[in-house]
Formats: sequence, C-alpha cells, structure tokens
Amino acid sequence: MAFLSLLRPDRFTIALVATAILATVLPATGGAAPILKMVIVGSIALLFFLQGARLSRKAIIQGAIHWRLHLMVFAATFILFPILGLLTKTYLQSYLAPGIALGILYLCFLPSTIQSSITFTSIAGGNVAAAVCSASASNVLGVFLTPLLMGFFMQTQGGVSFEAIGEIVLQILVPFLLGHLMRPWIGQWVERRRMLTGIVDRGAILLIVYYAFGEAAIEGLWHQLEPRDMILLVVLSCVLLAVVLFITTTASRLLGFSTRDEVAIVFCGSKKSLGSGVPIASILFPASMIGAIILPLMLFHQIQLLVCAVLARAYAERTGREPKSAEPAG
Repeated sequence: MAFLSLLRPDRFTIALVATAILATVLPATGGAAPILKMVIVGSIALLFFLQGARLSRKAIIQGAIHWRLHLMVFAATFILFPILGLLTKTYLQSYLAPGIALGILYLCFLPSTIQSSITFTSIAGGNVAAAVCSASASNVLGVFLTPLLMGFFMQTQGGVSFEAIGEIVLQILVPFLLGHLMRPWIGQWVERRRMLTGIVDRGAILLIVYYAFGEAAIEGLWHQLEPRDMILLVVLSCVLLAVVLFITTTASRLLGFSTRDEVAIVFCGSKKSLGSGVPIASILFPASMIGAIILPLMLFHQIQLLVCAVLARAYAERTGREPKSAEPAG
C-alpha cells in the first residue's frame, strides 16, 4: 500500500491536467488572450524574483567547495541529457507527432529543478548544501544555455533569436538577481510565507499551461496526437530517466564520491525543471507550438517525482547505516 500511495499523483499534477483539459474545452480567445499574456509576463517576473529572494548565499558558499560534484551535475544536465535528446530526435521523430520530438529535445536542454532536487537529497540523507548550490547554479545557467542550445540545434524557424534571449534575460534573470540582491531586506519575510510563494510559483505555471494548451487546442494539437504517441512518450520518458540515473550512479561510484555526494549528483543530475521550462518555452516558441513542446516536460516531471520518491527511500536506508565521519570531501 505504501508503494501504491507513491503512484498517486500530487495535487499540483492533478491541477496541471485539469488546467490542460479546461484550456482545451475553453481556450482564451479574442481580447482575453493578450490580457492573459500580460498577466503571464508579470507572474513569471514575480516567480523568479521570489526564487532569487529565497536563495541563501551562505548555502551557495558552503556547497561551492564541492567543485567535482558540480561538474558531474553540469555534465549530466547539459551534456548527457542533450546527447540523449538529440539521439531521440534523430532516430524517433518520424514515429512522433509534429512538435513532440522537438519537445523531448527541449526537455533535455533544460536545467535541473531546485525544490525537488534539494528535497529528495535531504530525504535520502545526501549532501544538501552541495545540492542547493548545484541546483541553483543549474537554474541560473539554464537561462542562458537552454535558449542557446535550442538555437544551435533547432532546424526549423531559423533557430532562437537574440531577441528571445534578451526577453528571457529581462523576464527571468533580471527579476531573479533583483530578488537575490534584496534578500537581506525581504528574505525572512519570503521564508515565512512559503505558502504564498508556492501559490505564485504554481499559479504562474498553471497560467502558462492554460494559455499554451488553449493555443494548442485552437491549432488542433489533439487531432494530431494518437494514443500511440502518448504511450511512446511515456516509454521514452521512463527510458531517458533510467539511462541518466544509471550513468550518474555508476559514474559517481567509479570516481570515488561518497554516498552522500552520490545522492546529490543523482538527484540534481536527473531532474528537469518544470518551473523554469514552462516560462522559458512561453518566450522561445510561438504560442501555437508551446502545448506540444511542454507536453513531454509535464509527463517527465511526474515520472521523475514517482521514481525519485522510491529511490530516495532506498538511499535513506543506505545513508542511515553509514557514519557521517566516514564521508570524504566530494
């Protein structure tokens, strides 16, 4: 029964599915669409402003000394994943609906998550300080690397323009940096209101999903998808996650990392950020394409949570039996 409870989707996943269904049945049209777009732009800026205010500089400095660990996470996130994404797009795009193969590639170019990477690392008894540093650095680098990688490898629509990158900097990086600079004054206020900041985070994502799937419905996305597309997408997500988990775990052990460092590498290196991926997609791609682009990300997001919840419990038993004094510097 405990295992079956892990398979039950969380409330946010249910909200994502419900929002996608609502947008399909009742999309924003006419004058409502540009108003919704303006609200989305503001919510994205607020989301990353609050993320910057929550980011602890002390935790970053503490974790930054584990440079070998961070290189491993960086390699998994921005080298291993993109290679797997390119292989998938090259050899399987003819079997997938238009836009879905590009969505898988986009998924593989995204940064790691912050919240779930740190949470699972903590549950598993891993190196939390290093996880905070790696996941945070991955998200900041992803603002630049994700659009650059997409621009380099996209074969349609002339790639990603510098104007789109500039929009990402203005809508995401600038608010993030402002929030972090204001942390001495507002950091404690933000920390005490985690429920409010959680509503902003999830609310911004739900708004973008509603807008994206509404546009996708207008453009006929669901008429292009067949049941086999969804089945193949789920299988590909599971295989992709399994390969990355195997490689990061094996490499961590071969390179002599401690178990606690291995935990941080595995959980930070195998995640892909829904929180960053959806806002960036809303800037990079035309509205008609966003639904197909983020569909693989939404599926992968749920699968990674289910698998990592089970994996974190297994790691917790292992790290709980090891004395902390035996842990070498990673």
